[in-house]
Amino acid sequence: MKKSKRIPGKLLMGALILFFYAPIIYMIVFSFNEGRSLTVFSGFSLKWYRHMLESKDMMEALYTTFSIAILATLISTVVGTVSAIGLSKSKKVIREAVEQMNNLPIMNPDIVTAIGLMLLFITFQVEKGYLTMLLAHVAFCIPYVILSVMPKVRSLDPNLADAAMDLGATPIQALFKVIVPQITPGIISGALIAFTMSVDDFIISYFVTGQGVKNLSIMVYTMSKRINPSINAVSTMVVVIITLSLLLINLLPLILENYTEKGRRRRKIFWAATGAAAVALIGVFVFKGGLEEERKPYQGQVLKIYCPGEYMGENVIPVFEEMTGARVITEFFDSNEQMYIKVANGEAYDILIPSDYMIERLISEKMLQPLQQEKIMNSDLLVEEALGLPYDPENRYSIPYFWGSVGIVYDSTKVSAEELEEKGYEIFLDTKYKSDIYLYDSERDSFMIALKALGYSMNTDSEEELQQAYDWLASCVTTMDAEIVTDEIIDNMAQGRKALGIVYSGDGAYIMSENEDMGYFEPLEGTNLWCDAMVIPTNAQNPDLAHEFMNYLCSYEAAYDNSDFVGYTSPNEEVMEELYSEEGTYAGINAYIPRSGYEKDESFNYNAETKKIISNLWSKVKIVASNSGN
Repeated sequence: MKKSKRIPGKLLMGALILFFYAPIIYMIVFSFNEGRSLTVFSGFSLKWYRHMLESKDMMEALYTTFSIAILATLISTVVGTVSAIGLSKSKKVIREAVEQMNNLPIMNPDIVTAIGLMLLFITFQVEKGYLTMLLAHVAFCIPYVILSVMPKVRSLDPNLADAAMDLGATPIQALFKVIVPQITPGIISGALIAFTMSVDDFIISYFVTGQGVKNLSIMVYTMSKRINPSINAVSTMVVVIITLSLLLINLLPLILENYTEKGRRRRKIFWAATGAAAVALIGVFVFKGGLEEERKPYQGQVLKIYCPGEYMGENVIPVFEEMTGARVITEFFDSNEQMYIKVANGEAYDILIPSDYMIERLISEKMLQPLQQEKIMNSDLLVEEALGLPYDPENRYSIPYFWGSVGIVYDSTKVSAEELEEKGYEIFLDTKYKSDIYLYDSERDSFMIALKALGYSMNTDSEEELQQAYDWLASCVTTMDAEIVTDEIIDNMAQGRKALGIVYSGDGAYIMSENEDMGYFEPLEGTNLWCDAMVIPTNAQNPDLAHEFMNYLCSYEAAYDNSDFVGYTSPNEEVMEELYSEEGTYAGINAYIPRSGYEKDESFNYNAETKKIISNLWSKVKIVASNSGN
């Protein structure tokens, strides 16, 4: 009789464990990578851990994450346990109704809970920040604790508490000495679930936070917009902390079992030493806080900045805070449209950093205040090509932050510069490169390349021309199997994974600095010459400090740190030339210096009707791409 061939249980379990833990192991390994790449290991280094420890934002995010997780766990565990015990003594109708209500937030999509909590805080005019995030975490953790504790409560003998009180125990003693010990496993389980949910949460935290308060989930989401290997380091740190916590929880019962008189004495010494250290630490902070510091011009004032994520040099804000004595709060947006919604709804910021077309819209809707040019003396250091652009011809409302173009990044081992000059954007319809091209997931820039390829202005309002552009893009994603991506194109093209892609010039500069085979080309049909700029909203709370920050960002030191770190072209002429020089970070990399003065290059104008049409057509393009398997 032949034995049936089965996959051994241990082998299957090993495969499952490998499947679940391989990404974590991969992340840990690349946290020690010398280079910036997230896919190619170039040597062992601790530089990203050093960078993490030196980063004020990352350390604050780490503190916020675990302080909120611990507080939310403690509060929700107490409230959830008391609620579960109370429900067990309630009438059946009330108990069942409350249990159904308790299940609702667990089954609800996080986005619904997040929006509900956000609207609640807005309605009652509660300023969003650490407190609102903590309250939100407590709110969504309590149902999990109740769900975990309830089965243990149900399994109790209902007469247990009464028996304890008959023997002389008070209700409090009956609760803590009789009931709680019996349901401890359920309480611990609920607490662990609450802690995990709090540490893991992103969506709810993202909608209920403010004042620059960020947990690690928000921080990692922001950092993932551009290549930042510190993501791996900070994520590894979280894995280590959670692993140590789990080990402590599992080893603690064993330690308590061996609790001897000798161990008790050692613990007394330990806790005495810990208490002394805590007192000494508090004393240091009190003493430090009591020292009289040099008074600075903006001491104690707060500057609120709203900008794209990973769009500012590492030392820009720390140096400004040290120089002025002010505190800077930065919040990040994913798109200009997201930024507009918050500002239009009355959210107060001192500085915004939107794109050109959005600035034009904000000006037209009288949502920006004119700048006091005499307070921005360093504006004289800016290059002419980034000034006087159509969205703000006299720079009455804006000061350039970064500028650049949109172009084609290409692998010179697969594509020649001559071929690009000959075909321009039409190269994206050349079947020779089928399945070997990237399109960028930006409705404006994707329609720009289609309109330019067809010989039209990228600011056209002709529905017929826009329909032709749609047909061009639909053909590209179907016949060419073009892959529509976002910022992952940066690392992918740096590794030479495709022949062609559409990128912003600053990203092209980074790609070329990482891979000498990569090139950047601005087609002769013209391109988008864009500019992101600093503006001050009409409801800014601290415009004087905002002007000071603008003036500082125009200076050589701040502009150099900004451009060197981010990779986009600085409007400061000296910085731009130095970074492009033979000794500069972007020496000889043409993507760093955008083409200027070319008549077919344009800047985007804001047109609400045209934008709506383009948005709808781009959604259709993505549906076509999805249906074709891209």
